[in-house]
Amino acid sequence: MDVFGLDIGGSGIKGAPVNAESGDLLGERVRVPTPEAAMPDEVVAAAIEVVSRSGWEGPVGCGFPGVVKEGVIRTAANVADEFVGFDLQTRLQKELGTPVRIVNDADAAGLAEVRWGAGRGVEGTVLMLTIGTGIGTALFIEGKLVPNTELGHIEMHGREAELWAADRIRKVEDLSWKKWSRRIEEYLQKMEALLWPDLIIVGGGVSKKSERFLPRIETRTRVVPAEMLNEAGIAGAALAYVPETPVSPKPPAFTLTQEA
Repeated sequence: MDVFGLDIGGSGIKGAPVNAESGDLLGERVRVPTPEAAMPDEVVAAAIEVVSRSGWEGPVGCGFPGVVKEGVIRTAANVADEFVGFDLQTRLQKELGTPVRIVNDADAAGLAEVRWGAGRGVEGTVLMLTIGTGIGTALFIEGKLVPNTELGHIEMHGREAELWAADRIRKVEDLSWKKWSRRIEEYLQKMEALLWPDLIIVGGGVSKKSERFLPRIETRTRVVPAEMLNEAGIAGAALAYVPETPVSPKPPAFTLTQEA
């Protein structure tokens, strides 16, 4: 089944047609900047532009940086507060004239990594992190997604973890890789204490430079870089449209069901 994967982020909106069986992108990826104010109408218009420029007219799976319940946005950490309570799924379906499913963006990336990437075939508890503008999390237990975990917002040092350890903070505070890796190490150890995962996958924009910080980190859990890199959010968003998709040729499998 072919689905258009749409990935709405704090800095960019990108998408491409995806083969939901293989995870392969079927066309060139289209990207536009996220509007500076990131208001709902502006973001919807930018998302429609991405789909239109691809010439796509079929179903769409969309990842969004916030908690998503039945297509309605419930939190908005890196976009305008006006998104809270906004029915993005219904709006995009109306504008595009095609079925749309919305999923948390970190969950989308996790779905892709567990099906096709670093988490493929791994049993037990898998934690996927997307580290970039913020810190997104996707949690899988025996291959099943626990949606909307939002563990980047736990408190550390008097502020949200993503406001202390995201890659954006590394750049804003001009931290060396050594100093920043200590923050990531502490965050990962916090996740270990809370969840006792069997595998932690580090994705997001910073995963392309994993050799700069992962070797510096000491954890009890095996920590690996994401394998799908920039394609994870798009490919995983496409999976949001497929209600039941095995994450590997053998069990375990996840079940992700969302209503139109």
